[in-house]
Amino acid sequence: MDKEAGWTSHDVVAKARGVLGTRKVGHSGTLDPDATGVLVLGVGRATRLLRFLTLLPKTYRCQILLGTETSTLDASGEVIAEHDMSAVRLGQVEDAAEGFVGDISQVPPMVSAIKVDGRRLYEIAREGGEVERAARPVTVYRFDITGTDDPGVYEALVECSSGTYVRSLAADLGTALGGGAHLDGLRRLSVGPFNDVEATSVEKIDLLPMAEAFRGREGVVVDEDVAGDVAHGKVMDLDRLGVSGTGPWPVHAVDGSLIAVYEPHRERAKPAVVLVG
Repeated sequence: MDKEAGWTSHDVVAKARGVLGTRKVGHSGTLDPDATGVLVLGVGRATRLLRFLTLLPKTYRCQILLGTETSTLDASGEVIAEHDMSAVRLGQVEDAAEGFVGDISQVPPMVSAIKVDGRRLYEIAREGGEVERAARPVTVYRFDITGTDDPGVYEALVECSSGTYVRSLAADLGTALGGGAHLDGLRRLSVGPFNDVEATSVEKIDLLPMAEAFRGREGVVVDEDVAGDVAHGKVMDLDRLGVSGTGPWPVHAVDGSLIAVYEPHRERAKPAVVLVG
């Protein structure tokens, strides 16, 4: 789906349930209400595959506004600090952004959906509270900066691992430049191989075959004999299943349909999800 601004990810799921006439709809990764872009949904049995999509890398486009810090690290929050950063030039911003490329640690923002002691951080933040959060390892593969007509506003293209907070990147970039910054206009361009070019509105849902969940990822096609064992959820030798490496392995029938996903188990393979039978 191509999520609109102002919709929560839960709003999209609720709308999709109405359009499709089923309660069994889920998504593979939350987008902030103000953000737009790719939200991958699973419907029916495909909801069981969403956990394999959650960890896919993601690509975002956004604007970073230098000189102003906000309570939410984005344009929806209240201004909490201002800095004179009029002397900052594009080359300095590019150099500072390069310092965030690679394996880094991020402290989740208080407006995130992470749970601490059973409560989501954004719930605590709404009440004016704040709790200590442990830094988490993430990877930034790309952090490209482009100037705009406004000297204090920069376009950014970010490719990152799942779990990366782009709003935190924006705020940390401002700090690295000796001031502050916040995020605006966040759009998710892709989740793994799924991009916004093919995404559609929730009213125009076009369901894809379940095999598309593993688009571009190596799988195996099994004959009828092995497919029968797969349907019964049997643990198998890697040679019999015809797989190698670290998995998980999507298992397809001869007609190309996805029938299961297997994962490593003591030098053998066991079913993580069986979709037939």
